[in-house]
Amino acid sequence: MTRVRIDGSLGEGGGQVLRTSVALSTLSKKPIEIFNIRAGRPNPGLRAQHMTGIKALAEIAGARVSGLSVGSTNIVFEPTGLRGGRYRFDVGTAGAITLVLQSIMPAAPFASEKMELEISGGTDVAWSPPIDYFSNVVLPNLSLMGYMAEIKIERRGHYPKGGGLIRAVIMPVKKLKSVRLLERGEVKVIEGVSHAVNLPAHVAERQAKSAESILRKAGYDAKIRVESLSERNLGPGSGIVLWAKTEAGSVIGGDSLGEKGKPAEKVGEEAAYKILEELESGAPIDRHMGDMMIPFIAVAEGESELKISRLTMHLLTNIMVTEKILEVKFQVEGREGETGIVRVNGLGLENPHV
Repeated sequence: MTRVRIDGSLGEGGGQVLRTSVALSTLSKKPIEIFNIRAGRPNPGLRAQHMTGIKALAEIAGARVSGLSVGSTNIVFEPTGLRGGRYRFDVGTAGAITLVLQSIMPAAPFASEKMELEISGGTDVAWSPPIDYFSNVVLPNLSLMGYMAEIKIERRGHYPKGGGLIRAVIMPVKKLKSVRLLERGEVKVIEGVSHAVNLPAHVAERQAKSAESILRKAGYDAKIRVESLSERNLGPGSGIVLWAKTEAGSVIGGDSLGEKGKPAEKVGEEAAYKILEELESGAPIDRHMGDMMIPFIAVAEGESELKISRLTMHLLTNIMVTEKILEVKFQVEGREGETGIVRVNGLGLENPHV
């Protein structure tokens, strides 16, 4: 089969191109070559955290991979067949567990049996979605398409120590259903979790109270669970994730991560203002969920339509890569940085094993 060639400097030109490309190669069984990997970045080529995701997908896809080394700007990924079963992956120190999940999740439901994953690394780290966002925003939104998965947090891991551990189970499906989310409707409830590891218990409490206060002023009552943990050799670290359940059935998220010298009140404020900004758009899908939905709606059966709070370069990049590999055509209404609508007539990909 002819390889699909993907320019790694496409769109936002970062790790997103890699993750989406290898995920869709695994899903479609099409061999790919990615060149110019992270070409415009200060340290071009593959970094250690990118390699974990590619190795994980190579294992579940039975793929042959060449060019897999730190600094490499060109890789070839040739999948032979998707396999379910049990897998264990270590991202290393505080590398983001969720970025590995993001790579695996589009292909996993099309395996012959359920996939059980144990992934260690960072659960709550900068420049990546926190694990609570995946559990409480990503999975509920994908469940509207018939996606069935669970995530259990065993340990939290923060920068620089890492040491976090999650277990995920992803069930096989026959097909994913298309989804139409154009109107948000009323916000039914805002919930959240505020956590602190190896820090005084009041840190998590102050984060929660600060967020609750801002949301209350905006007219929303929030139920935020406080989680204060003391675990040897982990942390210190803290964070908060908020999610709003809507009348449309979608879930909208906002989060913030603690860091040295940043007051707990500031962490809570940031998360509250983020979710309020998402809600202000009136869209049923937040900006981060928007770009993550692209591979799933591309392979679902029928036409999907999503109104997204903000069209990001991540989302537009995902569309470019998905169109190139899967040969589907997206329609985008709106400009980058604005609220917009994304439409696609999905492939109706079928799992032959179910």
